[in-house]
Amino acid sequence: MNFLNTDNAKTTILIRFMIGVVFVSEGIQKLLFPAVRGAGRFEKIGLPHPDILGSFVGTLEIICGVMILVGLFTRFANIPLMIIMVVSLATTKADLFVNQGFWEMMHGSRTDWAMLLGITFLLIKGGGYGSLDKMMMNSRK
Repeated sequence: MNFLNTDNAKTTILIRFMIGVVFVSEGIQKLLFPAVRGAGRFEKIGLPHPDILGSFVGTLEIICGVMILVGLFTRFANIPLMIIMVVSLATTKADLFVNQGFWEMMHGSRTDWAMLLGITFLLIKGGGYGSLDKMMMNSRK
């Protein structure tokens, strides 16, 4: 029950929408354009088994993004996305930091940080008003 527990904040919908739409879109792009957004990109940055990993990450982003959009097990759906964002920062922005410095890395990672903070917000707050989590929580009372 605590995992579904959330408040009734209507503004949380905005964060859910932003996080959900971005991850669904990115996941679809990894599957539609694997050479640029999926396996090809993963291979370029040196991740193991890029063909499998690209499809897996893309599918996970779509599934978790949809779960966040509707507010279904919102906290649970955020955990894999948080891992994806931390790996993304570590694998794509570390070289930027080493080669071009702190400010260039911060500029290049602004979307990553925004998504990570949005995910963290939803992990703390839950799905909020209008989420399936809230509806399930209310139905059990």
